[in-house]
Amino acid sequence: MRNHITGEHRARPRVLHLCRRVFLAAGLAATAFGVQAQAYPDRPIKLIVPFSPGGSTDLIGRVVASALADEIGQPVVVDNKGGAGSILGTDLGAKAAPNGYTLVITNGAAITTGPLLGQKIPYDPYGDFAHIMLLGTFPNGLIVRASHPAKDFKEFVEQARKAGGKYNYGSAGVGSAGFLTGELLKQKAHIDMTHVPYKGTGPAMNDLLGGQLDAIFNNMSVASAQVKAGTARILAVSGPKRLPAFPDVPTMDEVVPGTVGEVWFGVSAPAGTPQPVIDRLQAALGKVMANADARGKLTDLGLTPVGAPQAEFVKFLHDEEKKWTPIIKGANIKLD
Repeated sequence: MRNHITGEHRARPRVLHLCRRVFLAAGLAATAFGVQAQAYPDRPIKLIVPFSPGGSTDLIGRVVASALADEIGQPVVVDNKGGAGSILGTDLGAKAAPNGYTLVITNGAAITTGPLLGQKIPYDPYGDFAHIMLLGTFPNGLIVRASHPAKDFKEFVEQARKAGGKYNYGSAGVGSAGFLTGELLKQKAHIDMTHVPYKGTGPAMNDLLGGQLDAIFNNMSVASAQVKAGTARILAVSGPKRLPAFPDVPTMDEVVPGTVGEVWFGVSAPAGTPQPVIDRLQAALGKVMANADARGKLTDLGLTPVGAPQAEFVKFLHDEEKKWTPIIKGANIKLD
C-alpha cells in the first residue's frame, strides 16, 4: 500500500530542524558573549575625550582613565578628539565597534542641551549609546570684580532688577553652561541682563576685571585663582549644594529657588556593546568613583562626584532635558 504523506507532514521535520539550528545559534551567541565578558578586557581600552588636551574635561578623563586601568587590569588610553563643541569626538564614540574597547566621555552639549539648542548631531543621543555611568557635575561660579558694588548674591539680584537691562554677563558662548545658567537666572529671578558671548572664559575674565562686564559664569577652580589674588569675588555657585572648598559661598538656589545649572560628565559606550561587558565596566567605574584618591582628584578639579549607574544616568539625562527645554524655548535660543 502506498503511503500518502502530505506536504505539511513533509515540512514539519524541516521546520523542527530549522528551529533547532536557530536555538543552537542563539545559544552559541550567548555563550560567546559570556566567554567574551569573562575574558574582557584582554587588551588596552581607548577613552575618547571630545575636547583638546589640557582643559578640565581632559584632566577629568585622565583621572578616570588612570583609576579605571587600576581596577580593570588593562591600560586605558586617553584619545583627545576635540572639535565641533565635543560633537566630533562623541560621534566617533557612537560609531566605534561595540565591543567595550572604545569608550567616550559624554557631556550636556553633546547629549542633552546641544540637541535642544538645534545643534546638528550625526548620532542619536540615546539610541546610539549605552550610557554607563554619570561621573559627576560641574557647578559654575557667578563671579564679579572685587570692586563691584554688590557685596553678595542677593544684592546683585536686587541691583540687576533696578538696572533695567543695563547689567551684562559674559560666558564661553551661546550654548555654554554659563550662558544657559545665566538665562535660567534671568527667568527665575525676573531680571534682565545682556549676554556677552566669548570664545572661552579667559577673555571674558579679562573684560570682567577690566570693568567691561558686570559678571561672568566660570569654572570654580579657575575663579578661585582670581579670588586668592584679590581681583574677583564669587557671589554664588550654580550647583544644588554649597561646595566644601567654598563653604561661605551660597548657592543661587538659596536666593532664587530653582536656579541650578551645571555641566555634567559621564562615560558611555557604543550601543550594542554586550550587557555583560557593560556590567563589568559599570562595576569597575563604581569602584573608581568610590576610591578616595580618585574622588579627591576629581573634587580638586571642580567636579562634584556622583557615580550614578546606567539606569540612574539615563534618568538624569531625561531630567536635564525636562529642565532646560522650557528655559531654551522661553528665551527663544537657537545656535547659528
